[in-house]
Amino acid sequence: MPIYAAAMSLPTPGPDRTAVVTGASSGIGAEIARELSRRGHQVVLVARSADKLESLARELGTGARVLAADLADRSVRAGLLDRVTGLGLVPDILINNAGLSTLGPVHRADPDAEGNMIEVDVVAVADLCTRFLPGMVERGRGALLNVASTAAFQPLPGQAAYGASKAFVLSYTQSLAGELRGTGVSATALCPGPVDTGFGETAGFAKEDAETALPSFMWVPADKVAKTAVDAMARGRLVAIPGAANRVGAVFAQVAPRSLLLPILAKQHPGLK
Repeated sequence: MPIYAAAMSLPTPGPDRTAVVTGASSGIGAEIARELSRRGHQVVLVARSADKLESLARELGTGARVLAADLADRSVRAGLLDRVTGLGLVPDILINNAGLSTLGPVHRADPDAEGNMIEVDVVAVADLCTRFLPGMVERGRGALLNVASTAAFQPLPGQAAYGASKAFVLSYTQSLAGELRGTGVSATALCPGPVDTGFGETAGFAKEDAETALPSFMWVPADKVAKTAVDAMARGRLVAIPGAANRVGAVFAQVAPRSLLLPILAKQHPGLK
């Protein structure tokens, strides 16, 4: 898979600079916040759960701030940039990690749940990019990471809207990278495969079911996913796929005939059992 790399790195940490990490209360988001903090960056932790964010902030120390926010709420998103700058911080890095999934066939779906997922997984990503990128471009420095998934490379029967949402995130980020060339701002799409974060349980399927559908060699720990993500941003990479097996799988998913791929995916997916 061709992966474009730009000659740039993460913005230099500074006392008035920060990385905004959404979905930072657990899983990949929390690990990315830890990785950035280890590299000297201040972080603003964003998620709905203030208690979990406060616990992580205590772990990370004085360079971590907490902004509890429900990113499904458009008015809350509209005020997020001002809340960050109100802390006296310049957001040089934006990590759009917040996300969720529904489970099961669309004809049995809850319309409100589907709409809420698309609001967080798609609309919030585009919304925050349009709010945070102008300042980065004006300053001539910045880095954006949008968290997609290996689901972005294929249809996903059983999680149709989730797979389509992640395909949007991947395509959108690639387009942004083209627009941002020469500005000093990079855009990276992180496309992890299966990660043990509790994400699947929240969506509605047991970890055992996921492990049956997806072999153990495809699973990558959240801390390694985070390191892959931050390394990719530091190198200006367009797409980062943690794990060799997932990189191979992403290539196969793109070239396999849909008439062959769809029955296999539908048979294996725990949401269609």
